[in-house]
Amino acid sequence: MVVAAPPVIGVLALQGDVQEHLISLAKCDVTARPIRRPEELDELDGIVIPGGESTTISKLLDNFELLEPLRAKIKAGFPAYGSCAGMILLANNVLDGREDQHQLGGLDVTVRRNAFGRQVDSFETDLDLAGETVHAVFIRAPWVEAVSEGVEVLATVPVTAEAGDAAGRIVAVRQGNVLATAFHPELTGDERVHRLFVDMVRGLTGSEEK
Repeated sequence: MVVAAPPVIGVLALQGDVQEHLISLAKCDVTARPIRRPEELDELDGIVIPGGESTTISKLLDNFELLEPLRAKIKAGFPAYGSCAGMILLANNVLDGREDQHQLGGLDVTVRRNAFGRQVDSFETDLDLAGETVHAVFIRAPWVEAVSEGVEVLATVPVTAEAGDAAGRIVAVRQGNVLATAFHPELTGDERVHRLFVDMVRGLTGSEEK
């Protein structure tokens, strides 16, 4: 059996949970590295856009001259995964965002920024994600208000009395080469979401074991 070289997956290292994503990816048998320069994009098989502050990351993408090349690569099929702020940046449409915020795009969804409330409204819950129970951490998180026909919904908030207005809201989606979650799997020590993305990268780049 010939084993393909492990995929190289970058983590956008401008702001946010960079180290946590690198640690999670390292458990998934890939080469993970922080990314800050446009020329580094060509060395990657996929990229993670971490949680953090979406408007800050948006500005830094522009300042570091990463916005246009990364936007173009994602449009061309480059695998990307965004958690929390990353979901916001990968959405084509954002509600309650700033007028000067830039979008990477790639997901034909409408996301509401800070939908779950302020930092003090952060919470944790168990989700059914593609048939598996995953413990999810939400911190000033968005949710998906609307999806196009081509978007696969992977998880919603359980409908319980405690969930309130969040009950039934969409919090994980995939469309082609793009995966996004409103929650932070990098903070729980459970790398199944990262493994899902790695499997996507392997499938899209032809780097499966042979």
